[in-house]
Amino acid sequence: MRPHLFFCRAGNSIFSAGFGRNLINSNMEQSDINRSLNMQNIRHPAVAGTFYPADQRQLAASIRGFLDAAGADAGLVFPKAIIVPHAGYIYSGQTAAEAYSRLAAGRNTIRRVVLLGPTHRLAVRGLALPEADSFETPLGRVALDKAAMALLRALPQVVVSAEAHAHEHSLEVQLPFLQTVLEDFSLVPLLVGDADAGEVAEVLDTLWGNEETVIVVSSDLSHYLSYSLAQEIDQLTVQKILAMKDSLTHQQACGGTPINGLVRAARKHRLHPSLLAMCNSGDSVGDKQRVVGYAAFIFSAEAGDA
Repeated sequence: MRPHLFFCRAGNSIFSAGFGRNLINSNMEQSDINRSLNMQNIRHPAVAGTFYPADQRQLAASIRGFLDAAGADAGLVFPKAIIVPHAGYIYSGQTAAEAYSRLAAGRNTIRRVVLLGPTHRLAVRGLALPEADSFETPLGRVALDKAAMALLRALPQVVVSAEAHAHEHSLEVQLPFLQTVLEDFSLVPLLVGDADAGEVAEVLDTLWGNEETVIVVSSDLSHYLSYSLAQEIDQLTVQKILAMKDSLTHQQACGGTPINGLVRAARKHRLHPSLLAMCNSGDSVGDKQRVVGYAAFIFSAEAGDA
């Protein structure tokens, strides 16, 4: 299929859709509920109001607008993995929506999301899990899959770092999309630092699962090049991903390491990548001197099912 080459801009839509299920047992006393919630270790949003709206209704309407404008056809097949950008929604929200709209077919099937992104603020050796029990956004809380996280902690390349997760945006900006397109899921959030493709692929293999598990890799492409040079460099990066080459540098994609790990795991599991959309920040804000590149991919079991 031909990818959508569009301007990165916010969509407009009237607020709609409900979010998630109320998982609290209706028989619990209110005091027990409050005590349980107070005991939870919650990772609160760090970039609400900057990267995306902090107001619940505005955020929901923004996400719905992006998804309504996405070019996905309704279908029963959803991808095993996606790559999506993590800039402010005004820059890359529509690009991300092109991939997230494909997960809608798995709304009642997907129960676990393995979410990987690069660290921007704190150096980490290996892949870092948080200490939290849940991640929160203006749309609500997402429970973490503690059993899956326990499995990963047995791997030598996996560490625990609340500090790495505290202010990182690369994972947080993906959550409102996931909360909108999926019904009831748990999360395994991993920040990828100094690691290699094999270490990342081993983590993904450990939690690969079946249709209940989907993998999301958060990454932008080139940073702060001129508009024309960014288009040239990003096109080479896209072709590398489509050719299943696991040798991206951080100059080509800030999330090059998790992308490389996904590509290596995808080769093993015979997945096929498809490009859905690409653009850069110059398409939305008009400044073409220093732009950031974005692209959306899906990885599916059969080529051409996008």
